[in-house]
Amino acid sequence: MTIDVLLSGFAPFDGAATNESWEAVREAVPALVERGVDAEAVELPVEFGTASERLEEAVRGLRPRLVVAVGLAAGRTAITPERVAINIRDARIPDNAGASPVDEPVVPGAPVGRFSTLPVKAMVAALAAGEVPAAVSQTAGTYVCNDVFYALQHLLATDPALEGIRGGFVHVPSADVVDSPATARALVRMVEAALSTEADVRLAGGAEH
Repeated sequence: MTIDVLLSGFAPFDGAATNESWEAVREAVPALVERGVDAEAVELPVEFGTASERLEEAVRGLRPRLVVAVGLAAGRTAITPERVAINIRDARIPDNAGASPVDEPVVPGAPVGRFSTLPVKAMVAALAAGEVPAAVSQTAGTYVCNDVFYALQHLLATDPALEGIRGGFVHVPSADVVDSPATARALVRMVEAALSTEADVRLAGGAEH
C-alpha cells in the first residue's frame, strides 16, 4: 500500500487527559482526505523506543510519500517544524513506561544529528497569513519527541527499501495557546505545502543565539 502522508501524534502523558498533538492529527486527517490527500494517522505511546518502533511499523506498512510526526511543546506559542534531531535521550520526567534515560544515544554509533527532509521553511511560509503563528525550530528537545524524530530520520536515511520517503517532526502548542481545530487546519496547510514542494524555499529562519 502507498499513501500520500502518514501523520503521527502522541498519547497523553504526565497526568494529562489528552494530548494536543493527537487531537490535532485526528482532525487533520479527515480534512486532508476531503481535499484529495490520501492520509492516515497513528497514535504513538509516550515511551522511548516503543514509540519509534510503532511509527516504523506504520511507515513500512503504508509506504507514505511523507511522514509528519507531531508532538506537543507546551511552552511554545507557535507551531514549529523541527530542523534537526539529535542522537540523545535525556529525560526530564519518566516516560509512560517509567523509563528515565540520561545521556543515552537514540541509535548507538549513529551520527550526532539528522536533518528533517521536509521543506520546513516552505511549511512555515504556508502559514504566513494564517491564524496560527509558525516558525522553524532548531531543537526538538531530548525527550520522546526527539527520540521519535531521530529514529525516523535515521530509518529513512539508512534503509534502501524506504528510499524517497521524506519525513520530519512538527511541534504544536498547547490548547490554551491555540485550540486543536486551528492547529489541525495549520497542519493541513503544512502538509499540502510539503507535498507540493521538493526543494525548500530560501528564507531566513535561523535562531538569534
